[in-house]
Amino acid sequence: MKQILLIATGGTIASAPTEQGLTPALDEKQLLSYLPDLSSLCQLTGISVMSIDSTNMNPARMGILAQTIAQNYDRYDGFALAHGTDTMAYSAAALTVMLRHLGKPVVLTGSQIPIEAQDTDAKKNLFDAICFACEAVRGVFVAFDGKIIHGAHATKCRTRSRDAFASINFPVVAHVENGLAAYTLPIQQTAFWHRMHEKTAELFCAQPELCRDVFVLKLFPGMRAEIFDYIRQNFRGVVIESFGIGGIPNEQPDLLGKVQELAQAGLAVVVTTQCMYEGVDLDIYAVGKSLAKQKIIVAGDQTTEFLVMKLMWALAHFDSVDAVKKYMEINGDQK
Repeated sequence: MKQILLIATGGTIASAPTEQGLTPALDEKQLLSYLPDLSSLCQLTGISVMSIDSTNMNPARMGILAQTIAQNYDRYDGFALAHGTDTMAYSAAALTVMLRHLGKPVVLTGSQIPIEAQDTDAKKNLFDAICFACEAVRGVFVAFDGKIIHGAHATKCRTRSRDAFASINFPVVAHVENGLAAYTLPIQQTAFWHRMHEKTAELFCAQPELCRDVFVLKLFPGMRAEIFDYIRQNFRGVVIESFGIGGIPNEQPDLLGKVQELAQAGLAVVVTTQCMYEGVDLDIYAVGKSLAKQKIIVAGDQTTEFLVMKLMWALAHFDSVDAVKKYMEINGDQK
């Protein structure tokens, strides 16, 4: 019988209506009371580590989640986290890099509608997360609307609909129906399929330290170049969401030159794209080729959420930009 730990953090799934609007109010015992009998599936225990709207999730609180899993790691076979949806992709990404040599499933879920509401999606999502936490796999995942998504590839793409999360540039891992996980054929054709099922020889540990000196910059036509000077003076790393496949203006104003100045000043400069799918490639256009010759970190097809948390982790654990670049350019499916 699998031993599963439910970790409650607040979010819409645990919210109740008040005069000021929805507010997290339910603890882990109240959440568990809405689930069907799972005694034939697993032995389920719950704890609450915080009760927050997920817009208030931050690196320190993500660290608490990682430490909670580490403290209970030897006692449980899998972990389900009830989390708010707004920052769940960031937390999933953070846990992917914080939980080193993870040998068990960690599954985050939430809901668009509180669990107490009649038409809620919370019961199914939570049930699916617990079911997948019983699987003999390892890694961080997001369970939502019947889908299991790799934690490094999850993005919230809808604000109201039940299918709020998408798997970006990576196959959906599985679909859960009636408590059973059916792994997709595309995922079975990836190298990650084998890593997900193999046992790790390395000793598990949590390394929750994150560096907050990171800036995310989305380019737009007419952007003033002075923002790059501010970034250079105040941050250690930046994730730049460029146009298309890696386009950065080089005239009126010359933002390309400003990006090069950041790299020359020793900042970890990550170039990604504003497009959700297919990633960035600096070898296509002339404006990108000049960047590729610098110590620019090329994001490939990694999500912004994963890049941000990964860069925070890398800056906290590596001393050189070269080491950060090497680590950052490893794709999410290799973690």
